[in-house]
Amino acid sequence: MPTLFTRIIDGELPGRFVWADDLAVVVLTIAPITDGHALVIPRAEVEQLTDAPDDLLAHLATVAKTVGRAQQAAWGAPRAALLVAGFEIPHLHLHVLPAWDESSLSFSRARTDVPAAELDAAATRLRDALVDAGHGAHVPPDASSPRL
Repeated sequence: MPTLFTRIIDGELPGRFVWADDLAVVVLTIAPITDGHALVIPRAEVEQLTDAPDDLLAHLATVAKTVGRAQQAAWGAPRAALLVAGFEIPHLHLHVLPAWDESSLSFSRARTDVPAAELDAAATRLRDALVDAGHGAHVPPDASSPRL
């Protein structure tokens, strides 16, 4: 049975895509800890961090770094944070978010009541920052599709 993330990647469920390549996609989470909080997800259904092949994990980390730099530029954050937990969905994903301090890194701060328009605006802001940084080739032309 496909995971929730596979269903999003396959277009069965909606997602706000900001990055796509042959190995991974990046979508904004619907429960952001900070504005611009994104998830780097491998296209392959890898259950958890320790199951990932080294080359895939290296690719995900590189994408996370690129997205983190764009988040810093878009939100003026002093840091980009990377969190890996994976308890809620059995499909490896890296949380990347603009961060101002360690207190902003707690999942207890995740907001589940963010209006769709605000999430859409954050996706546009991050997509624009990625394009401005020279990564337009990996920004899908439509935020609702993981296709390039």
